[in-house]
Amino acid sequence: MDQKMPAQTPEQAHELFVQFFNAGDIDAMLSLYERDALLVTEPQPVRGHTAIREAAQGWLSLKGQMDLTVEKVYQSNDIAILFSSWTLTGTDPEGAPVRRTGQTSDVVRRQTDGAWLFVIDNPQGAAATKAGE
Repeated sequence: MDQKMPAQTPEQAHELFVQFFNAGDIDAMLSLYERDALLVTEPQPVRGHTAIREAAQGWLSLKGQMDLTVEKVYQSNDIAILFSSWTLTGTDPEGAPVRRTGQTSDVVRRQTDGAWLFVIDNPQGAAATKAGE
Protein backbone atom coordinates (compact mmCIF):
# COMPACT_ATOMS: atom_id res chain seq x y z
CA MET A 1 0.00 0.00 0.00
CA ASP A 2 1.22 3.46 -0.88
CA GLN A 3 1.56 5.68 2.20
CA LYS A 4 -0.09 8.57 0.33
CA MET A 5 -3.15 6.53 -0.58
CA PRO A 6 -6.04 7.00 1.84
CA ALA A 7 -8.06 4.07 3.14
CA GLN A 8 -10.44 2.93 0.41
CA THR A 9 -12.30 0.47 2.67
CA PRO A 10 -13.10 0.45 6.39
CA GLU A 11 -10.62 -2.43 6.93
CA GLN A 12 -7.89 -0.51 5.18
CA ALA A 13 -8.16 2.26 7.82
CA HIS A 14 -6.83 -0.24 10.37
CA GLU A 15 -4.25 -1.70 7.97
CA LEU A 16 -2.85 1.76 7.21
CA PHE A 17 -2.90 2.77 10.89
CA VAL A 18 -0.67 -0.20 11.73
CA GLN A 19 1.62 0.48 8.77
CA PHE A 20 2.04 4.15 9.76
CA PHE A 21 2.38 3.32 13.48
CA ASN A 22 5.12 0.76 12.82
CA ALA A 23 6.92 3.32 10.62
CA GLY A 24 6.64 5.93 13.41
CA ASP A 25 4.93 8.34 10.98
CA ILE A 26 2.64 10.43 13.18
CA ASP A 27 1.57 12.75 10.34
CA ALA A 28 0.44 9.80 8.24
CA MET A 29 -1.40 8.40 11.27
CA LEU A 30 -3.25 11.71 11.76
CA SER A 31 -4.23 11.74 8.08
CA LEU A 32 -6.49 8.78 8.91
CA TYR A 33 -8.63 10.85 11.35
CA GLU A 34 -11.39 13.36 10.73
CA ARG A 35 -10.33 16.77 11.99
CA ASP A 36 -12.69 16.58 15.01
CA ALA A 37 -12.30 12.84 15.68
CA LEU A 38 -12.60 11.42 19.19
CA LEU A 39 -9.88 9.20 20.70
CA VAL A 40 -10.88 7.22 23.78
CA THR A 41 -7.91 7.51 26.16
CA GLU A 42 -7.32 7.46 29.91
CA PRO A 43 -8.26 9.30 32.01
CA GLN A 44 -10.71 10.82 29.52
CA PRO A 45 -11.30 10.92 25.76
CA VAL A 46 -9.60 13.59 23.66
CA ARG A 47 -10.86 15.29 20.50
CA GLY A 48 -9.15 16.74 17.45
CA HIS A 49 -5.82 16.38 15.69
CA THR A 50 -3.78 18.32 18.26
CA ALA A 51 -4.91 16.17 21.21
CA ILE A 52 -4.70 12.95 19.19
CA ARG A 53 -1.13 13.85 18.12
CA GLU A 54 -0.16 14.31 21.78
CA ALA A 55 -1.63 10.91 22.74
CA ALA A 56 -0.04 9.21 19.72
CA GLN A 57 3.39 10.58 20.63
CA GLY A 58 3.11 8.66 23.90
CA TRP A 59 2.43 5.39 22.05
CA LEU A 60 5.19 6.05 19.53
CA SER A 61 7.66 6.72 22.38
CA LEU A 62 7.51 2.96 23.07
CA LYS A 63 9.27 2.46 19.72
CA GLY A 64 7.11 -0.60 19.37
CA GLN A 65 5.58 -2.74 16.72
CA MET A 66 1.87 -3.30 16.43
CA ASP A 67 0.14 -6.38 15.06
CA LEU A 68 -3.57 -6.13 14.34
CA THR A 69 -6.21 -8.53 13.04
CA VAL A 70 -9.49 -7.16 11.72
CA GLU A 71 -12.11 -9.52 13.14
CA LYS A 72 -15.45 -8.01 12.18
CA VAL A 73 -16.76 -5.02 10.25
CA TYR A 74 -20.35 -3.80 10.23
CA GLN A 75 -21.10 -1.19 7.60
CA SER A 76 -24.22 0.86 6.94
CA ASN A 77 -23.83 3.13 3.94
CA ASP A 78 -21.01 5.59 4.74
CA ILE A 79 -20.41 4.53 8.37
CA ALA A 80 -18.72 1.37 9.65
CA ILE A 81 -17.61 -0.04 12.99
CA LEU A 82 -14.47 -2.16 13.11
CA PHE A 83 -13.63 -4.74 15.74
CA SER A 84 -9.96 -5.70 15.66
CA SER A 85 -7.57 -7.40 18.07
CA TRP A 86 -4.15 -5.82 18.50
CA THR A 87 -0.86 -6.38 20.26
CA LEU A 88 1.77 -3.72 20.85
CA THR A 89 5.28 -4.70 21.90
CA GLY A 90 7.93 -2.11 22.70
CA THR A 91 10.20 -0.64 25.35
CA ASP A 92 9.28 1.89 28.03
CA PRO A 93 11.48 4.96 28.78
CA GLU A 94 13.39 2.98 31.43
CA GLY A 95 14.23 0.25 28.91
CA ALA A 96 11.80 -2.36 30.23
CA PRO A 97 9.85 -4.44 27.72
CA VAL A 98 6.19 -3.50 27.24
CA ARG A 99 3.42 -5.66 25.83
CA ARG A 100 -0.12 -4.33 25.54
CA THR A 101 -3.17 -5.92 23.97
CA GLY A 102 -6.72 -4.90 23.26
CA GLN A 103 -9.72 -5.18 21.02
CA THR A 104 -10.91 -2.05 19.26
CA SER A 105 -14.37 -0.83 18.52
CA ASP A 106 -13.63 1.99 16.06
CA VAL A 107 -16.03 4.00 13.93
CA VAL A 108 -14.98 5.18 10.47
CA ARG A 109 -16.86 7.32 7.96
CA ARG A 110 -16.55 7.50 4.17
CA GLN A 111 -15.66 11.02 3.09
CA THR A 112 -16.86 12.77 -0.06
CA ASP A 113 -13.61 11.77 -1.82
CA GLY A 114 -14.22 8.09 -0.97
CA ALA A 115 -11.57 7.86 1.78
CA TRP A 116 -12.50 6.23 5.10
CA LEU A 117 -11.43 8.19 8.20
CA PHE A 118 -11.69 7.52 11.93
CA VAL A 119 -14.52 9.36 13.68
CA ILE A 120 -14.13 7.48 16.98
CA ASP A 121 -10.95 5.56 17.82
CA ASN A 122 -11.60 3.32 20.81
CA PRO A 123 -8.50 1.10 21.11
CA GLN A 124 -9.77 -0.71 24.21
CA GLY A 125 -13.27 -1.39 22.89
CA ALA A 126 -15.74 -2.54 25.54
CA ALA A 127 -12.96 -2.61 28.17
CA ALA A 128 -12.96 1.22 28.02
CA THR A 129 -16.43 1.23 29.61
CA LYS A 130 -14.92 -0.26 32.80
CA ALA A 131 -12.13 2.31 33.09
CA GLY A 132 -12.10 4.29 36.30
CA GLU A 133 -14.25 1.85 38.27
